[in-house]
Amino acid sequence: MRLLLLLFFLPCVISSCVNNMEDVKRISFNKNTPDEVMVDFNMNYSESGSGRISVYAAFSESFRNPVHLTQLKDSLRVTFYSETGEAVSTLTAKYGTINHAKNEIMIRDSVRFYHFKKQQLLKTELLYWHQKDSMVSTDKAVYITSPKGNFTGKGLNARQDFSRYVILKPEGSVVIEKENELN
Repeated sequence: MRLLLLLFFLPCVISSCVNNMEDVKRISFNKNTPDEVMVDFNMNYSESGSGRISVYAAFSESFRNPVHLTQLKDSLRVTFYSETGEAVSTLTAKYGTINHAKNEIMIRDSVRFYHFKKQQLLKTELLYWHQKDSMVSTDKAVYITSPKGNFTGKGLNARQDFSRYVILKPEGSVVIEKENELN
């Protein structure tokens, strides 16, 4: 009797384990789902063996198609280092997107860029970091505060460490030191 029951149930069990792949894809695949999700994302860029840039985000999602993008969310922070390894400036925002094909990071929402030694703070809503030429830029309104004055304007091009910058359409005032005065 046991043998008869076994012969009856064995084919049922074996045939019930087959999945229809079309059903599985329909249920589990969504083209908007990220390929990778990471908590406490940290990426470091180095040059000649020295760490030059550190990118941190509390949460990231990577997508490979149609373009390889990594979306950085919640507490984005980029730190730029000197050749000696000293932190020169830091860039913070709520969100960012790394476009791996263009080697570019778009940073948006409450962007703050601070140069430690010069005590300069840039505030804007959108900033692009271009890895190939080590520059940052925006065409949005910018507000810069420093011990030498406050600057406002629209658009900016700057070195990636914020050591030098040009406001494209400037407004505001500046303090000129005595030895630098024009006659």
